[in-house]
Amino acid sequence: MGLLSSKTPKVKQAQILLLGLDSAGKSTVLYKLKLAKDIVTMPTVGFNVEMLELGKSLSFTVWDVGGQETMRTLWDWYCERADALVYVVDSADRQRLEDARREFEHILRNEHIRHVPVVLLANKQDEPGALTAEDITRLFQVQKLCCDRSWYVQPCCAITGAGLAEGFGRLTEFVKSYMRSRADTFAFFKQN
Repeated sequence: MGLLSSKTPKVKQAQILLLGLDSAGKSTVLYKLKLAKDIVTMPTVGFNVEMLELGKSLSFTVWDVGGQETMRTLWDWYCERADALVYVVDSADRQRLEDARREFEHILRNEHIRHVPVVLLANKQDEPGALTAEDITRLFQVQKLCCDRSWYVQPCCAITGAGLAEGFGRLTEFVKSYMRSRADTFAFFKQN
């Protein structure tokens, strides 16, 4: 009797960088997706790393990096192996929207994430006065800044989970396409 070989598809691993100002809701997003329940989070000092299994052929290692001003100076160090960027914005914090926009623009200049896909989560849509996804798209100049990559702006509420499945569904599509493109480029250069 011979050995049976089962050909199960290999699960691809993607590195996701989760950034945004402090109190934007990054950790709430991460743990809502990871645990599928409400939890109380504290401001992240340093970073959180979690695995998310969102599909059968792709899993994410999500790096949730603190957004305090002192931590933002270190964001560039986390970009090197990123396959995508998820940037979380507190859509109701009008006093800090310009800071959030400036940090978003800065991180997109990092050479290591030059062409990686971006999903911008317009969080806290449940709060009064929250800007819409269209407002955030315009204010953050996403069309201009992300013209060299796949991008999407998703309105959401991390506490209830509204919009997270849609945002991360789009992220999954983008990452699969990005990884395929990168593999094709690598194969081309390897042959030549």
